[in-house]
Amino acid sequence: MGIFGFFNKNKKETLDKGLEKTKTSVFDKLARAVAGKSKVDDEVLDNLEEVLITSDVGVDTTLKIIERIENRVARDKYVSTSELNSILRQEIAALLSENNTEDNDNWELPTDHKPYVILVVGVNGVGKTTTIGKLAYQFKNAGKKVYLGAADTFRAAAVDQICIWGERVGVPVIKQQMGSDPASVTFDTLSSAKANNADVVIIDTAGRLHNKVGLMNELKKIKDVMKKVLPEAPDEVLLVLDGSTGQNAFEQAKQFAAVTQITSLAITKLDGTAKGGVVIGISDQLKVPVKYIGLGEKMEDLQLFNKAQFVDSLFKK
Repeated sequence: MGIFGFFNKNKKETLDKGLEKTKTSVFDKLARAVAGKSKVDDEVLDNLEEVLITSDVGVDTTLKIIERIENRVARDKYVSTSELNSILRQEIAALLSENNTEDNDNWELPTDHKPYVILVVGVNGVGKTTTIGKLAYQFKNAGKKVYLGAADTFRAAAVDQICIWGERVGVPVIKQQMGSDPASVTFDTLSSAKANNADVVIIDTAGRLHNKVGLMNELKKIKDVMKKVLPEAPDEVLLVLDGSTGQNAFEQAKQFAAVTQITSLAITKLDGTAKGGVVIGISDQLKVPVKYIGLGEKMEDLQLFNKAQFVDSLFKK
């Protein structure tokens, strides 16, 4: 079976289309980097370094990739510029593997317990609540019983938005009045989900970074309350980042990682930007796997991240 045997053709087309702006930008820059050169030399590597940094891969991750390619050139003695695309694919896929990024092909969940609990964090405006709605759609589509918890009680719009998503997808949303204790909402959500034999619970949280101590205390309280209902919860702490903000997303990721343990990443809005390289850099710098990527407005445009397909789409000629 071919490389995409387990990967739905329509999903691959969505991925190709979603990364088109990034791919075009990278290829244009690569073409200029190797112009007039037949082999990879120091000048080509310097140019490649600039290509990767300006594609929002990030300085530290770029230097790692360049070092890998330098080692290839030293080992093989001669590497043609026509091979550069293929080598970049291989080295970036290897780098993502080292960051524990696994290839996900379905929406299955662990079978040893349920519900599987996902605690979602991220600043306002990155597509956090929309990502939750799309996750709910994908899990429900995979035959799972889904519950949503509206624990971002500091913004009325956040509660309203998650309720709208709940109606669209056809899954229950547990909420309280605006200003309620987020931990109380979480407790009610998990209790209800457990009593009704749900498969997966997704909890929204407030996206405030200006008061880190308050955010840290709030997330700790939510986690502590979760464990009263389900000792193993949360199973996943998902950080949602807006890929179109490039290096800004890096900073947000670092700040959230400083206040709570992040176990997975969702990177949204990749279809409207040439900054798709940020996916590689953030995963490498945080040592946290990218699990979901957002590639469009439709509910099915949130995909499980598959590094092989991602790298293929990014460097597909």
